[in-house]
Amino acid sequence: MIVNNYTILAAQGLHARPATALVKLAKTYKSAISLKKGEKEVRLNSLLNLLSLALKGGEIVSIVIEGEDEMAAATAIDRFFKEELKGL
Repeated sequence: MIVNNYTILAAQGLHARPATALVKLAKTYKSAISLKKGEKEVRLNSLLNLLSLALKGGEIVSIVIEGEDEMAAATAIDRFFKEELKGL
């Protein structure tokens, strides 16, 4: 199991367009991928799951990945948070 923490850098939080891209990315891997905010944890297999967390700018979230391709998934999601979300 891999757990990585990220800060939502976009002032408007994680809105629909990047959330859709994150769910789409997560679905390309066989591993179970979840996002955790505080005590709430949702699977990244549904856009509604992710949007239900109402992620705001400055909040810290954890990505939890467990499965056979967890290293590849962790690398791709890390790249997503550092490159795709930095300019929003």
